[in-house]
Amino acid sequence: MFNIKSLLAATLTAALALTSPPGTAATPPDATKPTVVLVHGAFAESSSWNGVAARLLNQGYPVVAAANPLRGVKQDADYVADIVEHTAGPVILVGHSYGGTVITNAVHDNPRVKALVYVAAFAPDKGETAIELSGRYPGSTLGPTLAAPVPLDDGNKDLYIQQDKFGQQFAADVPVAESALMAATQRPISEAALKEASGDPAWKKLPSWFIYGSADKNIPEAALKFMADRAGSKKTVTVPGASHVVMASNPDKVAALIVEAAQASSK
Repeated sequence: MFNIKSLLAATLTAALALTSPPGTAATPPDATKPTVVLVHGAFAESSSWNGVAARLLNQGYPVVAAANPLRGVKQDADYVADIVEHTAGPVILVGHSYGGTVITNAVHDNPRVKALVYVAAFAPDKGETAIELSGRYPGSTLGPTLAAPVPLDDGNKDLYIQQDKFGQQFAADVPVAESALMAATQRPISEAALKEASGDPAWKKLPSWFIYGSADKNIPEAALKFMADRAGSKKTVTVPGASHVVMASNPDKVAALIVEAAQASSK
């Protein structure tokens, strides 16, 4: 008669081994460590965190890569807040791009959220929108790469990046084959989400960490630095030459910063 606990443990170990960086050993989750909730942004999806998630899992961190709906700031933030509510123990919220707006609004004064990590991400103040912040400083070239909006029955519109322009715009420093897959599996964001105003920002109450690339073509480096400085970032890492998907091209650096935030928040 099989033991289901043993089966689950064996399955977890096998899964970790398949996603582990070369030369590392799979490690079961450590219940004493905070859960890292990873929130992707527009034109991405949960697998964009695979490299980071594998490294965190191999250090014993429980990880949840949320399937961000990308429908609207409040709706998406409430969705992530529900994940946090049903996660045992302390939580570190990590957001990429528009996912930064989501984690900024998803804390809901939950005392188990210990830190925020912004990965090439928006960290808006109350009343600010993603579209306004990305255009506040020169440098974004996203607009001309967008495909024709897809009208929805509710009157909203879905936005995609044209697949033949996706690599250079979004993921210029990842292998071509990988960026092609990212283009094909991209998740659309509603136009309304990019125009919806943020609520009271969690970064005013919680410690935050920032990492972004100097060659980001979606959110200008100047805008990212402005938001990091304004939030009082505990540590800001700029990765020279990295694109908007710095978590995909530089997973070691992103995972290291998340671990640093987790360790600092547990002291």
